[in-house]
Amino acid sequence: MVELKSAAELDVMRESGRVVAQTLRAVKEASAIGVSLKELDELAAQLIRDAGAKPSFLHYRPHSAPTPFPAVICASVNDAVVHGIPSDYRLRDGDLVSIDAGAYIDGWHGDAAISYVVGDPHPVDLELIATTERALAAGIAAAQVGNTMGDISHVVGTVGREAGYGLLAHHGGHGIGRSMHEDPHLPNEGRPGRGMRLKPGLVLAIEPMFIADGRDGYRIDDDGWTLRTVRGARAAHVEHTVAITTEGPRVLTML
Repeated sequence: MVELKSAAELDVMRESGRVVAQTLRAVKEASAIGVSLKELDELAAQLIRDAGAKPSFLHYRPHSAPTPFPAVICASVNDAVVHGIPSDYRLRDGDLVSIDAGAYIDGWHGDAAISYVVGDPHPVDLELIATTERALAAGIAAAQVGNTMGDISHVVGTVGREAGYGLLAHHGGHGIGRSMHEDPHLPNEGRPGRGMRLKPGLVLAIEPMFIADGRDGYRIDDDGWTLRTVRGARAAHVEHTVAITTEGPRVLTML
């Protein structure tokens, strides 16, 4: 069931989104060579707690998951596309890092993700990240009253395919609100004009996930969560929580 949010409810989601944005910025700033992923997770936990919010991901268990998620952030490095569990791994020069974070206040969630390179970046990694961010911006621009879900999916997928990147199979964006994942599912590829019409109060997490070698497939780590590219290609993941309004798309997870 798709739930449309009131203006007051969107304002609470904006506060959750602000906490997520601040957390992502701080985690990126703390991501230096030699810092462990667990240390980044501990930082995120402290920041969310200090902001008076609660982490959305900790102990979260969708139907497809074998175990509850054991951390506050998803920390995916290099060939890990999404859902990486923070570990003792210490960041190295040139690592491509994707951090996904969620927080909730008064039962309303915000969800966003960023990708960046630690240390000296390789130009191909920067291009991958920039293209993924461009796809997200195109998706947000298409999140207009009267457009369809397919309009968003189409522009996101077109940006990725034209750049020669793969799109993580069977994964995409989603509705969000009282729950982390709500209807409707938002594929990262689709046909314009198809699917549900966008109405004021609908809130979507738009999240392109692009793979450098052009393949869509993935493999799952033994932890049951981390999704990796099939042949070790690098990947990028960016995301914003976006509300559909009569004034245009409202990005709830901006600083």
